[in-house]
Amino acid sequence: MKVGISSYSLYQAMQAGEMTILDVIDYVAEAGADHIEIVPVGFDLLNNIELVDDIKRRANDKGLEISNYAVGANFIQHSQEAYDEAINSVKQHVDIAARLGAKRMRHDVASRSLNETTYAFFEEDLPLLIQACQEIADYAKQYNIITSVENHGFYIQASERVLRLVRAVDRDNFKTTLDVGNFLCVDEDPIVGVANNLSYASMVHFKDFYYRRAHELPVKEGWLQTTSGRYLRGAIVGQGDIPIREIVEYMQEKNYEGYVSIEFEGMEACRKGAKLGLDAIKHLWKAEVK
Repeated sequence: MKVGISSYSLYQAMQAGEMTILDVIDYVAEAGADHIEIVPVGFDLLNNIELVDDIKRRANDKGLEISNYAVGANFIQHSQEAYDEAINSVKQHVDIAARLGAKRMRHDVASRSLNETTYAFFEEDLPLLIQACQEIADYAKQYNIITSVENHGFYIQASERVLRLVRAVDRDNFKTTLDVGNFLCVDEDPIVGVANNLSYASMVHFKDFYYRRAHELPVKEGWLQTTSGRYLRGAIVGQGDIPIREIVEYMQEKNYEGYVSIEFEGMEACRKGAKLGLDAIKHLWKAEVK
């Protein structure tokens, strides 16, 4: 197992102007990670090839593997032209992933308003999503890159929808970036979600949340509402309400030996939050399976 940190975990500091993406790479290496995920939020790589090369060089100098490159996308568009443009944009990001030396790339596939996240809309949209993911996976194969969809964004988030899409795309280099915390956004038991999707995972994100019923919160500012009206707030991995220890033990029982990555979204200082999460997973992974 190789444990790393997503650059998104340090977005708080980047947004505040306290760190650049190169500073983030330095920090992730100093924290003791084996790899880093590059998530271009707060900086642009499509129009800054020099920065792409700087990131690759800095990671190499620090002994960090660039494990994954993660970008957004939405293939639900108002016209064929816009749909084709969305696919071509992701292909350009595949080129960036290859230049970074990453062998995994996560791209989103769809977004809808909450009232349109029903299974009826999913069934209507699925053929277009399959076609887009197939085209991108086929393009990425020239670089030996595995593309993936994350359980993310409320719409393609429940484990059965992810599973349906991955199996329908039917490409050996299309999988899922499995986020153990994101299932709670659609009120799915994280253990159930992990069990459904682990065998299709290109890598695993460890994230933690506090999970509350509405009546338990006198003040809801800072909390994210789930699809059924409950509330989430980001936590340091291992300190929230997600059964992280149980998930780690399940993954060990299934002999998962791939990449895992910390994704911190809490209110605490991001450097401390990311490092404590990394330390927690390292500690739990070393523990013997009971």
